[in-house]
Amino acid sequence: MAEAYWLLHADGASLGNPGPGGAGAVLYDDQGRVRAEISLYLGPRVTNNEAEYQGLLAGLKRALELGVTHLKIRMDSELAVRQVLGVYKVKNARLAVFFKEVTASLAKFGRYEIAHVRRELNREADALASRAARRGPLDAKREEA
Repeated sequence: MAEAYWLLHADGASLGNPGPGGAGAVLYDDQGRVRAEISLYLGPRVTNNEAEYQGLLAGLKRALELGVTHLKIRMDSELAVRQVLGVYKVKNARLAVFFKEVTASLAKFGRYEIAHVRRELNREADALASRAARRGPLDAKREEA
């Protein structure tokens, strides 16, 4: 019997690029139920690309905590997706740090897929990331088990 895939939508936001940043992620189980919603404030001077990677990292961390072994990842950041797939090189030193963390996390899954989606197909993660960037350091992590 094939292992069922969970679904992760991840996003990042920066108000000003760089500016106040936020990360968002929504993790769905193999039945389509929301298992975690993450909305994290990232700091006052974050670029959009850094925020995108941190949204992905937050979602991957939670998926691993929940014991997920097979994961489909959807992001509206074409850059991050293509870097993870090896289509684009990671030239920015700050992004390289996040890229290494992402690849180390992905290696812990039995299987994963990552794909770029249009922004309108990533609304929930986008809203969580934007909310965190706007709220600032008072934002808290929200989760459902």
